[in-house]
Amino acid sequence: MRGEFVDIGGKRLYYYAAGTRGAGVPVVLLHGFPMSSRLWHGVVRSFPDGHRLVVVDLLGFGRSDPPGAHAVHCAGHADALIQLFDELQLERACVVGHGLGGGVAQALAVRAPERVSHLVLVSSCGFGETPRRLARFARRLGPLARHMPPGLLAGLVHGSALRGFAHRDRSRLTLDTTLQHFTTPAGRDALAAHLTAMRQCDTSEWSARLGELRIPATVVWGPNDPFLPVRLGERLRDAIPGATMEILPGASHFVPEDTPDALVRVITETMQRQV
Repeated sequence: MRGEFVDIGGKRLYYYAAGTRGAGVPVVLLHGFPMSSRLWHGVVRSFPDGHRLVVVDLLGFGRSDPPGAHAVHCAGHADALIQLFDELQLERACVVGHGLGGGVAQALAVRAPERVSHLVLVSSCGFGETPRRLARFARRLGPLARHMPPGLLAGLVHGSALRGFAHRDRSRLTLDTTLQHFTTPAGRDALAAHLTAMRQCDTSEWSARLGELRIPATVVWGPNDPFLPVRLGERLRDAIPGATMEILPGASHFVPEDTPDALVRVITETMQRQV
């Protein structure tokens, strides 16, 4: 496993590569709000040999640079990913997106369909819907977020996000480690930018075009998701020609942390399908 920074339009985007080449196309893993590449550790550990995995910190998350003036809506992240694909010489990849990362995956697949071989949407935002409790939290804070003490803002997000894990005590370290990046003034500004983007969600545009896709796709959901309803997953499934849907028992919103082995099974089965 190795991590590197890649310059994307003057900002450093962090990713780490794991696994080995050999079994078809690479797999790109995209986390959701407010997480980082750490969300995928269980999935990476469980993935069978022979697959190249690329695990990304989206701009403004984890080890990647704060966004500054760069857009952190789904289209902005998708633009950065296209550049990352070019830098890593990834012609095509199976793209797996969780939450916000699912919205980014939709934008990427619609805007650059030749770069996405398979699509897996995990507890994904879509059709303008954002995580209910987190979205209300973002609306209440509004522009005040940029003026709050960094630790306080990160702590408030921590309390809201923790509800989305099936095993809160076990997952607390993952969330603590992820939110540590937001406890500086620059991190606070990045977190405020993400909350603003959540209030101005742009997934309606990309979800409405999912019918254009002609790739194997699976929608994955946890039955106990407190943020995004299963009906949204069903709507995403129905929008993508030939897509299937899996409900993973025991999972809440943060499926990659809750049930990594089951998610690996779904991803690998999706990669074996053809349109």
